[in-house]
Amino acid sequence: MNHHKSHRMSAPSPGDPGIAGRVAERGRALGLSMGQVARRAGMAPRYLNDLLRQDTDFDPDGLLRVAAALGMSYPELLHGPSHPPPGQAAPAPRPSLRSLTTAECWDLVGGHGVGRIALAGAAAPVVIPVNYTVDARTVVYRTSPGSAACPESGQAASFQVDRVDDRLSQGWSVLITGTAERVRDEETERRLAAAEGEGPWAGGPRPVWTRIRPGAVSGRRVESGLEPEPGGGAARSEATYRPQ
Repeated sequence: MNHHKSHRMSAPSPGDPGIAGRVAERGRALGLSMGQVARRAGMAPRYLNDLLRQDTDFDPDGLLRVAAALGMSYPELLHGPSHPPPGQAAPAPRPSLRSLTTAECWDLVGGHGVGRIALAGAAAPVVIPVNYTVDARTVVYRTSPGSAACPESGQAASFQVDRVDDRLSQGWSVLITGTAERVRDEETERRLAAAEGEGPWAGGPRPVWTRIRPGAVSGRRVESGLEPEPGGGAARSEATYRPQ
């Protein structure tokens, strides 16, 4: 049963691309055609086209599937981002850029989370957000066969995780470069499927496990030169950056 209340969308503000524009823009960013977006959302391409031409959310469940297929929230699909992109704040007082050790990089990446996989595309490199799990100092994630995030074994790949604190104008970034390979061992697949936090946010069948074997691990942190606050301010700031 449809529990969403249908309503007429407000007139877009100047410069607002609307739902269709946001879907097209997000699809281009993910390296997806409209046909691929439709398949990810479990609908026919013609229906997706009709859905995006409407000025009402007459099928909110369909729009919700489209949002999930693109890694967007439902309000973001309807109205655009509710917050500006990170990194628009002014620099912190006396900022410094520090390189991270390999151990610090893996500590920040944590056991699982959301990062971005970068792969060579047909026309240009593609960068796609994925849920990941760390397995014996490698990064693994699930995807669909034939998707833009599904590389061939032996293909060069990069994986990035970062956190930004706009309030403090601080943050960190970890970059893992290496080689992609398919996980084909059934026992390993079952173990990974049972790991904490492995479930993809976009849902749907994603039977292909891909492992990124690192060739190099590097990271940087932008910090403020101010003294830490009394009573553990530095520890609180560090907690801001640890993946949940």
